Parts: sequence; structure tokens; C-alpha cells
Amino acid sequence: MARFLFPWQLRRLGILGMNGRNIGYISRYNARHRYPMVDNKLLTKKALARTGIATPQLLAHIDSPVQIHRLMDRLATLDDFVIKPACGSGGKGIVVIIGREGDHYIKASGSLVSSIDLRRHLSDILSGLYSLGGKPDEIMVEERVDFDPVLSDYSFEGVPDVRIIVFLGFPVMAMLRCSTRSSDGRANLHQGAVGVGIDLRTGGALRAVQRNRPLTTHPDTGRAFSDLVIPQWESLLHLAASCYEVTRLGYMGCDLVLDRRRGAQVLELNARPGLAIQTANGSGLRQRLEVVRRLPEEMLDWAPVNRVQFARERFGGSAPG
Repeated sequence: MARFLFPWQLRRLGILGMNGRNIGYISRYNARHRYPMVDNKLLTKKALARTGIATPQLLAHIDSPVQIHRLMDRLATLDDFVIKPACGSGGKGIVVIIGREGDHYIKASGSLVSSIDLRRHLSDILSGLYSLGGKPDEIMVEERVDFDPVLSDYSFEGVPDVRIIVFLGFPVMAMLRCSTRSSDGRANLHQGAVGVGIDLRTGGALRAVQRNRPLTTHPDTGRAFSDLVIPQWESLLHLAASCYEVTRLGYMGCDLVLDRRRGAQVLELNARPGLAIQTANGSGLRQRLEVVRRLPEEMLDWAPVNRVQFARERFGGSAPG
């Protein structure tokens, strides 16, 4: 039987709740006029490109139903790609295509999708079915990430990505999100992906959970999470910290990937990151956020490299901060 915890017990453990996140951090440190840039993945990509921050290559973009026919002709020339709603959230509407079989496309989960079904999905995206507030949306087609082979055994078909919570430019907590058969090849925890808490100092795994239940091995590949150490860990942390200068969002989630050829890249940024990262780490966010909140003003002006060094020293290991 699951153990019930009272609110005061959660606070003592440093667990940040939804109200605490919304009122104490998102509302206080994220100016409303900065939301459009991160709520629209296309605008995010353009803003990051202006500062030299790497993102997956944009292959196509449309914003009108009359352009669907042209886009379908373009997709017919590609063996693999990723379709995204520009203003989608929670991984909804994203389709990862890894190959072709006759007239059908092969999704990351291994299931087949016809051209007719894909065209219907594109129409749904443009109509706003997956967008924030149901507003008409745009479609992005990106190059599929050829992820680092070191991570290949920790994901089922889809690309494993790293979520890092950044507060005032300081990385405070991280997890690796590993796709599974039940998540349809997508790295979304609510759809059944595995969340692996990551040590900020070393990039090594701390613990893993799927649907809030602890795991020791990946449910599809059988690979032990205890062996996991993320390559280029310092580069990923530096990339996440650098996104603060681009967005000036005080509290955000940075989603990153490691491409085999192009190295660390930013997938997207989130002004309202979820709180499941605490479950993956077995540790609360509140204490770490308070450490950063109490820092002297001059430390908040540090360069990303210095902020990363502080975070690795202060928040590394399994200590809460």
C-alpha cells in the first residue's frame, strides 16, 4: 500500500507542489511577455539560432491547410523525420517517423501510418487540436535526431532526452526521459516513458521511475539504469544554463538531446515545466530553488560556465541541496 503524506510532511521533504511552483516561481520570475517565444517552438528555434545555440534542423514549415499537399510531397522524399505542432504541449501531436514500408510510414513505436492518416494528422495540428488554448497552429518538420549510441539501450525506438530545470540561470535538477513501447516511442512521462534522475555533478543515474513506480532496468530493453552515465554532461548543463540569456525566463525547463554527429542540442524550452522530475530524483526542488534565490546579486550575474560549476558542486550527488 502506498504511504500517504500530509502537506506538512511534503514541505519538510522539500517537495514543490503545483501551487508553490505557479505562485512562487512561474508567476514571480517569468514575465508574461516572454511566454510567446517559448510557447511557440518555431520562435524558440529562431531565437536560439540567433545566439548560436544548436537545435535539430528544420526541414519544412507550413501554416495553412492549402500547403498540406506541398508538404506531403516533401515528406514523400524523406525516410525519417519528426512532425511537431509549433504550439503543442506535453508531447501531444508529435509524430516520429523512422522509415518507410511501401506506401506507409513507420512510426517510432513500429506501427504503420498511411499517407491518408498522416494528412489527416497534419490537418488536426493546423486546426489547433494539440495547441495551447486550441488556437490554430503551425506545423514543423524537423530532422530526426540520430542520438548518441551510448544511450541506445535506454530507450525504445524513440530519442531519449534530458530535462533540466533552470532557475535564474542555474541548473538545479535534471532527469533523462526514456521512451518505451507503451509511450509510443515518445519521451513523455505521462504517456509511459521512464524518468531517470541524474546526478548534476557526474551525469550518472540516481534512480528511475515509470508511472511513479521505481525501476532498475528499462522495461523493453532490459538495460540496467545503474550503468547509465550521460556523455558530454558538462556541455548539456552549459547549454541549458545559456538558454537563460536567450529567454530571461527565471524558471524554465530545458529539453536537450545528444546527436551522434552534432553533439548537444536544444529540443525545446518550457515556461511551465512539470514536477515529476522530483519523483525521478527522489528529491524535492524547493530547497535547491531557495539556495539560488538567496544568492547575492553579483552571483546572479555570473557567466553560464560559473553557474554550472556552482550547481554541480552544490547540488551534485543525492543530497537535496
